[in-house]
Amino acid sequence: MLFLLIKNFISSRVVLTGMLIVLLAGLIGIYNGKRHLERLQASIEQTAHFQQEHIGRNIQYHNKDMGLLLYYLRFAYINQVNPVNGLSIGQRDVNSSIQFINIRNLEAQKYDTDLYNPVNLLAGNLDLGFVLVYLFPLLIVAVTYNLLSEEKEGGTWPLLAVQSHSPVRVLLQKLAVRAMAIFALLALLFCIAVPVLSIPINQLLLAVIGLSVFYLLFWFAVCFWVVSWKRSSAGNAASLLTVWVLLTFILPAGINNYITAKYPVPEALATTVEQREGYHAKWDQDKRPTMESFYAHYPQFRKYPLPDKQFSWLWYYAMQQGGDDDAREQVAEMKSKLRQRAAASKRIGLLVPTLHTQLHLNTLGQADLENHLGFLDSTERFHERLRLHFYPSIFEEREARAENWSRFQPEYFTENPDLDRMALYLPLVLITGVLVALCWFNFRRVMN
Repeated sequence: MLFLLIKNFISSRVVLTGMLIVLLAGLIGIYNGKRHLERLQASIEQTAHFQQEHIGRNIQYHNKDMGLLLYYLRFAYINQVNPVNGLSIGQRDVNSSIQFINIRNLEAQKYDTDLYNPVNLLAGNLDLGFVLVYLFPLLIVAVTYNLLSEEKEGGTWPLLAVQSHSPVRVLLQKLAVRAMAIFALLALLFCIAVPVLSIPINQLLLAVIGLSVFYLLFWFAVCFWVVSWKRSSAGNAASLLTVWVLLTFILPAGINNYITAKYPVPEALATTVEQREGYHAKWDQDKRPTMESFYAHYPQFRKYPLPDKQFSWLWYYAMQQGGDDDAREQVAEMKSKLRQRAAASKRIGLLVPTLHTQLHLNTLGQADLENHLGFLDSTERFHERLRLHFYPSIFEEREARAENWSRFQPEYFTENPDLDRMALYLPLVLITGVLVALCWFNFRRVMN
C-alpha cells in the first residue's frame, strides 16, 4: 500500500514541476547568499589593507601636527560576518557591516552606509530563508490540498472506507509520503548550502535546521487541518492560499505598520539636528562654556588648559564632543524605541509562525535589528577608546612618529546569537499541536 502511494505521488508531473521550481529557487538563494558573503568578505579584506595605506599616506603629509592628522585618520570597526548569514541575509544588505570612523563627532558617522539601488532594495534578496518561509509552504499546499478530496471526487473514498480498517490512517500515509519528499528536498538544499557557504557544522546550524523542520511541520498541520474539513479540492486550495497570503503578507505587513505607529522614531531627525547644531553653533560662542562641558565629561583632561590663541585642537575636539553630548538624550530615546520595536516584533511573532521563523532566522544569521544596534553600541565604545588614547597626544602636541601606528588594525565586533531552543521551537510546536488536535477532533467526529 505504501509503495503504491509513493509511486502515485512521484508520477505526478505537477508535483515534480513544483519541487523542481523550489529546488531551482533554493539554488539561486544559495548562490545569492554566497555572493553576499563574498562581497562582505572582500570589503573586510580591502578595509584591512586600506587602513594601513590610509594611515601611512596621511602621516606622510601631517606628521608634525597630531591634531590635524587625527582630523583625517579613520579607523575600521567591523561587524563580524557568520557564514549562516548566507542562508538569511536579513538587514545585512542595508546596514553597514564596516564602520570607518575618526575621533571627531560620532553621531555624524554612525549611520553611514553604502549606496544601493532603491529598486533592488524594494525587491529584496532571494535567499534560502525566503525560499523556506514563502515557497516551501506553497509547495506543501500544492501537494496536500487534495489528500481527501481527490479520493471523494474520484469515487474511491467509499470503497476505501469500507475496505480499510482505518481510512484516516491511509490519509496519514499519503501525508507522510509527501512530507518525506518535502523534507528530502529541504535536506538536499542544506547539504548543498553547507559546503558552498562554508558553514561549520555546529549548534548554530543545527538550530537553523531545527527551526526549518518545525516550521514545515506547522504547514503540514495547517494543510491537514483544512483537509479535515472534507471540502472540495477547489475549496481546500482557496482556503489554503488564503491562509498563506494571510500569514506571509497581510499579518506581517499589518504588524509592521502597528509597531511603526506604536513606536515612532522622531528622535532620528532630532539627533541629526542636535548634533549638527551642537558643534556648528559653538564656532560663534564663547569657548569657556564649551571647555567646561568638556572637562565635566572628561575630568582627567582638566590638566590641559585652553591655550591663549585663536584656534586650538583642544577646543576643536571639545566642540566635537559637545555635539555628541547635546544629542545624547535623543540618541538614547531612539535606541530605546528601536529595541522596543524589535522586542514587540518577537512577542507578536510568537502567534504568527511565518514572522517568528523569519525573525529568528535573521537572529541566527546575525542579521537582525538587535545585532545592528549591538554593533552601534560597540562602535561607540570603540570610538571612545580611540578618543581616550589620542587626546593626550593631541593636547600635548606630540609628533606623529611618537605613535606606533602599525598596532592600529581593524577591530571586530562579535555576537553570540541566542540559542534558546525553547524560544525557537516552542511557539511552532504549540501551534502545530493545536492544529493536530483539531484534525483529530474533525476526523473523529466524521468517523462517528
